[in-house]
Amino acid sequence: MPYTLANPVELTEEIKKSRFIVNAAPVTSAEQATDFINQISDPNATHNCWAWKIGQQYRFNDDGEPTSTAGRPILSAIEGQDCDQVVVVVTRYFGGIKLGTGGLMRAYGGSASHCLQQAERIELIARMTLQFHCYYNEWPIIENRLKELDAIIENQEFDAEGVNVTTGITQDKSQLLQKNISDITRGRVIIEL
Repeated sequence: MPYTLANPVELTEEIKKSRFIVNAAPVTSAEQATDFINQISDPNATHNCWAWKIGQQYRFNDDGEPTSTAGRPILSAIEGQDCDQVVVVVTRYFGGIKLGTGGLMRAYGGSASHCLQQAERIELIARMTLQFHCYYNEWPIIENRLKELDAIIENQEFDAEGVNVTTGITQDKSQLLQKNISDITRGRVIIEL
């Protein structure tokens, strides 16, 4: 099961006189990741290398370090710690000792991994999206059933006759929800899975 971070986290490590400051945060979109990178990056630093992963999307950047010695190892650390919906920025202040390509990969990947290991993590639960419409008198009962099944109400729009609902629910509870809604609405509302 993949994890995301509960809160942003920071870690500082010194490796052969270079200072590596790692900042990691939970994100749900590429725009959020970009905003975090722009906010954290220090223009006075030698390098601001980063990586993010959101589902099947990912990006990484070496920011002037030799190709694949910074961004790719940071992404590998994210994947190695079984994280998703996470952005990591490693800011390096050069200390005068060259690390070589292997040393850079170990420094960037290792510091990112150490940061993610110390972070408080939250398990990501896969949910499927279901939509339905119910009458106003049915909504309070259905809303209680949704809470009992740990469903997330993603959207609700009210119209003249009732409520259009979009909800996220785990796969294992979806059929029970479908049965509950069918029972409450006397078979009028059938959710297609």
